[in-house]
Amino acid sequence: MKLNLKVWRQRDAVDKGRLVNYTVDADEDMSFLEMLDVLNEKLILSGDEPVAFDHDCREGICGSCSMVIDGRPHGPQRATTTCQLHMRHYSDGDTIVIEPFRSGSFPVIKDLVVDRAAFDKMIQAGGYVSVNTGSAPEANSNAVPKVAADRSFAAANCIGCGACVAACPNGSASLFLGAKLTHLGELPQGQPERYERVVSMVEEHEAAGFGGCTNTGACATACPKEIPLDVISQLNRDYLAATVGGRKK
Repeated sequence: MKLNLKVWRQRDAVDKGRLVNYTVDADEDMSFLEMLDVLNEKLILSGDEPVAFDHDCREGICGSCSMVIDGRPHGPQRATTTCQLHMRHYSDGDTIVIEPFRSGSFPVIKDLVVDRAAFDKMIQAGGYVSVNTGSAPEANSNAVPKVAADRSFAAANCIGCGACVAACPNGSASLFLGAKLTHLGELPQGQPERYERVVSMVEEHEAAGFGGCTNTGACATACPKEIPLDVISQLNRDYLAATVGGRKK
């Protein structure tokens, strides 16, 4: 199939940037990133600068392949990362608009590549969990209710791609933040630093310039790992307990 692409090109963070038109021949069995590889090969052979975009595992695990496709983070398929999106969902002659994630907290580095260091700083602000050194503990020594374990595993699915931020009209990272806090907050290992963690991470969220959550739900809809919206409720409960409730050490 022959596709018409409108790709965001931006030399660096200070460049104004613009959409540039390209045409590319693609096969329906290609992934979306393989289609971009074909475009870049074509550009290189013609002496032009290839399109810069993030990618790593190409298996929907690392969260690197973050871009907005036709106005939707990761594209039209629900619960699908960009690297898992295949060209069989498109038809000959289609026009596809490809842009970077839009957020003041995710400045554009080049073309489709954005700086998501703000997520790393929030993780760093979360600190650590207290564990005893030595041999591995007996697996059943700390019983965890199945409901709590399932909820923790669901939150741990977050790959930190940033689709929640790109989809949110406020540019909030509350879904990401709630997933990281719920992942540890449901387990015994996460309890000693639980309330210090939430305050530190929320403070870093604010310092990074992310917006506040107004429960539009766009984040959960865009999330390729379908992180449930109610992790934000746990974030809010823990924050209130740590501040108003005085549980922070």
